[in-house]
Amino acid sequence: MKNRKIKNVFREGAIASQFIGDSIAKHQSKTTIGAHSIFLGQVRADELEGKTVSAIEYTAHEEMANIKFHEIRETTFEKFNLSCMHIYHSLGLVKTGEICLFVFVSSPRRKEVFKALEFVVEEIKAKVPVFGKEIFEDSSHQWKVNS
Repeated sequence: MKNRKIKNVFREGAIASQFIGDSIAKHQSKTTIGAHSIFLGQVRADELEGKTVSAIEYTAHEEMANIKFHEIRETTFEKFNLSCMHIYHSLGLVKTGEICLFVFVSSPRRKEVFKALEFVVEEIKAKVPVFGKEIFEDSSHQWKVNS
């Protein structure tokens, strides 16, 4: 599964539950898959210095970020026995409670999906140039620091 085309992982706004459900449903015909694992990143209503986050506005250098996502994807396929993998990340405004990151991995075996999913999410957080501006209920804002 080498030399895959670089994909655009970005979606404008929140990632809808209907989109997530449709992505899962498309895999029912793939009968060599025995396990799926999904990570959904959701915007939290963090409280910082007495102010509550109401949304995050995501920006990225899209071309550079898509290359990094691709590199992570290729490395993951080399390290783990996966059948397929899908990654989607939001751009623009995502309100608290909405989904901003959707990672979906599939494999013939369950142990592979657990290990692969953790690897992918940690790599994304560490290496992909996606930036979030936290918007507070009073309309003030600050750049998010990943934890």
